[in-house]
Amino acid sequence: MAAGGDGAVKPLQSAMKLAAGAIELDTGNRPREAYLEYLRSISYISQALLEEAEAAKGGSDAVTPDTPKMLKLAEQCLERAKSSAAGLGKVKPAAHERGPSPAPISRHRRVFSDEGGKLSPFLPPELFQKLQITKAQGTKKELTPLEEASLQNQKLRAAYEARVARLNPSQAVQKTSLTLSLQRQMMENLVIAKAREETTERLQRVSHPALRSLLGRRFSSSIALTPEEQEQRALYAAILEYEQDHEWPKLWKAKLKKNPADLSLVSGLISHLLSFPEHPIPQLLKKLQHVTYSRLYPIVSRSLADLGTGLLTPAPAGRRLRSSQSLYCMASVQENKVNLRHSLSTTPLGTEDLGTGSSPQEGAAARLADRESSFEDLARFLAAPETWPTGPPAEPQAPAEKKASLQEQLKAIVKDIHNSVDRLLSLTLLAFEGLNTAASKDQCLACIEEAFFSPLWAPLLALYRRVYQAREVALAKSMERHGNMPPSEIGVSASLFPQDSKGHAAGSYPYSTAVQELGLVLLESCPQRKLECIVRVLRVICECAEEYCAARESRPQPASAAIGADDLLPILSYVVLKSDLPELVAECAALEEFIHEGYLIGEEGYCLTSLQSALSYVESLHRGAMGK
Repeated sequence: MAAGGDGAVKPLQSAMKLAAGAIELDTGNRPREAYLEYLRSISYISQALLEEAEAAKGGSDAVTPDTPKMLKLAEQCLERAKSSAAGLGKVKPAAHERGPSPAPISRHRRVFSDEGGKLSPFLPPELFQKLQITKAQGTKKELTPLEEASLQNQKLRAAYEARVARLNPSQAVQKTSLTLSLQRQMMENLVIAKAREETTERLQRVSHPALRSLLGRRFSSSIALTPEEQEQRALYAAILEYEQDHEWPKLWKAKLKKNPADLSLVSGLISHLLSFPEHPIPQLLKKLQHVTYSRLYPIVSRSLADLGTGLLTPAPAGRRLRSSQSLYCMASVQENKVNLRHSLSTTPLGTEDLGTGSSPQEGAAARLADRESSFEDLARFLAAPETWPTGPPAEPQAPAEKKASLQEQLKAIVKDIHNSVDRLLSLTLLAFEGLNTAASKDQCLACIEEAFFSPLWAPLLALYRRVYQAREVALAKSMERHGNMPPSEIGVSASLFPQDSKGHAAGSYPYSTAVQELGLVLLESCPQRKLECIVRVLRVICECAEEYCAARESRPQPASAAIGADDLLPILSYVVLKSDLPELVAECAALEEFIHEGYLIGEEGYCLTSLQSALSYVESLHRGAMGK
């Protein structure tokens, strides 16, 4: 266990430091050095993963929990390396030879919102829906008997043409024989396929009474059903019809019945279920995601548009993004097939005093023509919460009314999300009765939430950050003003940190491992996984404290726990202060809303409450300084 700057360092942490250095070079207008550093980062990640895989000697041990994060980091480095290479190889033509060149295409897709043509980091709802459909179509799909027959006939036709091409002109008899054989085989395939489809239709007609009987037992027809119950009944009927045509649901039900306590079967079942886009449950998932995104998109886009075009202005040349901050911006970006790289959960702090151009239209066009960095208008907006407007907006609506409106909209969206997840869970439990145990139900809920939140967390967090803007601004200023404060000034006991640790360079201060672990919260897009990361942060703090305490007392291991609840909060406040992540305010607010109620009374709930208390304390440092 690495504590502070001592001991072995995880490959992920070393890779993050390398990437951070590359980004700092990139933001400092040193593209060649940045390009080389990106390549070194990619090479290091590849070598580290290769050594881990070889050491595991096959099996599932070759993939550790950090492996997906390392791969994501490598992908981001590769994207930025491509951009740097394109910039190094670009030759500007003479002005008299060519007209004005078009604006360069950014490495991530950005689209125009409906707010006066301003750029938005999110896809419009209709494109979001098309993207979800494209992803679903990319998964496995079962063919109908006629489609299978058509594929077989295409292969037969290709083989026939290849054989005919090898025949001599004098071999007319062989060619005729091959043609007749091809026609016979193709006709047989079609006849067999039609017979299979007729048999399936006949079985469906026979099974319809049984399906209606099962529906009658599940949904009583003697009482009037609400619209929600009617929709649930229709979806359950569609599931029953689907199961008449496919064998895999029956096989999974048999597995669950045989091993009801095996929670790995639950995860495997949900993963397998979501890989079939024609199943009613994945279809309902995509529909509910689109509905939620359609509600989030106009609110988030409107909030960004209200901030004006001054956000497009580049940061002053003297201000550079610090490596510990820009790293998380790069590493926490969500992945998808259209390279939608900017998540509102990413925050490269460190840009201040953003100016405005002479005119919004000309200034935006000129700046877009010069910029290929992924740290653009939205990143700067999120990076510098102190630049967010705190006075009254241009429209007549007062700030308090506007904030209340945002809070009401957030409350309504949160309620819809809870209803959507409940609908998906109840439908899944209807379809697979073997999941109706308490442990299986919790595991099923976790899997459904992970699939539901994955494409929605970025815009949802953007709305949370807008609502908690004032607190985030105060926290950011506290981190800026008190970032070099030693642990003793925050109340950390002298026995719980080394005496020679007053430096504050990256990796040389106490509890740096916990700070790095806290930064990994931004890599996740599922509430439960984020919560698990917070739990790991507090465990790392305890391990570091025990190691420091043992080193002071010159003994191998402390006889009892080195810290108690009273010691934990100051240490966690120090870790928060060193993290430079003010967006943790919104992250914790969202987690408190979306994590399962059962976690709130256990270790996870205690860890989340402790982190929220630490955030409030660090935030109060700024208020105290302002009061003085």
